[in-house]
Amino acid sequence: MATPEEMEASMVANLKEKTGRTLDAWLVIAKKAGLAKHGELVKHLKTEHGMTHGYASLVSRRHLSAGQAAPAADDFVDAQYAGPKAAMRPVLDAVLKAVSRFGRELEISPKKTYVSLRRKKQFALVQPSTKTRVDLGLNLGDVPAKGRLEASGSFNAMVSHRVRLESPADVDAEVRAWLHQAFDRA
Repeated sequence: MATPEEMEASMVANLKEKTGRTLDAWLVIAKKAGLAKHGELVKHLKTEHGMTHGYASLVSRRHLSAGQAAPAADDFVDAQYAGPKAAMRPVLDAVLKAVSRFGRELEISPKKTYVSLRRKKQFALVQPSTKTRVDLGLNLGDVPAKGRLEASGSFNAMVSHRVRLESPADVDAEVRAWLHQAFDRA
């Protein structure tokens, strides 16, 4: 399974094929936009240039960190699973292994507090919520909440459902099916 750093390198390698421009060309466009905030630049690249969120975020991070050491995607992940939550990292790894089979449209985008899983839009997120639990948020729309598949409630407004995961074994056939269903809807 690829590390977040390897996944980002793959995105850079595929940037020209997916967007029609190299990273250097996008960095020139980002500089000309004159925007200093990550979210503003991501929005600009998506609305004015038709980039997907994952690629726009990559270009924005690289542009805004110019002259600094570029923050690697795995820095966010390492911070999420540090200290008391370190034992939960194998749960994230199990989820990433499950989605790695979804194909080239899959985008894995680590954020400060969770890892976003995207296709055309976010279909899931993985968040270490406690030292003994990782929450898997899924965008399943009107699928009825039942059993392990809970309504998201106050967990996160960006997803419709939540599954509580306590070990890699919890990423079983049922969870993989929900992930694939959410991916297909995105």
